[in-house]
Amino acid sequence: METAILRSDLSKFNTGDYKPGPKTKIIVWYLINYFIFNSSLPWPYSLKIKLLRGFGARVGNGLVIKTNVRIKNPWRLSIGKNCWIGESVWIDNLAEVNIGDNVCLSQGSMLLTGNHNYSHTDFTYRLGSIHIEDGVWIGAKSIVCPGVICKSHSILTVNSVACKNMDPWNIYSGNPALPVRERKMYR
Repeated sequence: METAILRSDLSKFNTGDYKPGPKTKIIVWYLINYFIFNSSLPWPYSLKIKLLRGFGARVGNGLVIKTNVRIKNPWRLSIGKNCWIGESVWIDNLAEVNIGDNVCLSQGSMLLTGNHNYSHTDFTYRLGSIHIEDGVWIGAKSIVCPGVICKSHSILTVNSVACKNMDPWNIYSGNPALPVRERKMYR
């Protein structure tokens, strides 16, 4: 008797529990995201903040949001006060993304709340919220994976990948990111 071998079948893909939102809202956001947020034109921060809030994001005062930024679902986004979002940041928030106060997302960094379940033949989504606590710095071209908590004042160095929670006041580096030293601050 031969054992059946299961294989991926992407024609059967479904989004699982993920529900993006009302179609009209998604289409309008897509256009705004494309022409204003993911644009090379330096649109005023105040306009971007108003648009984010208008689409359900919770945004504190003092947000700096540079050019070529992509945000999937602003209605699943919370940003504290005095945060910086650098050029070409991608917030792929299929699930909630919560960003604390005084957080820096450097250029090209990615916050990825979704992945695919490779153990299922239909390759469904696996989702996990991301929580970035106060004072965190996500370095350029770094990736924070689904379900990760970046605890208070932790740092993810350039081109690193956080697959697990980052302890407070620690600096992480590599792929996968590992703690390399304690963060110290001076006046």
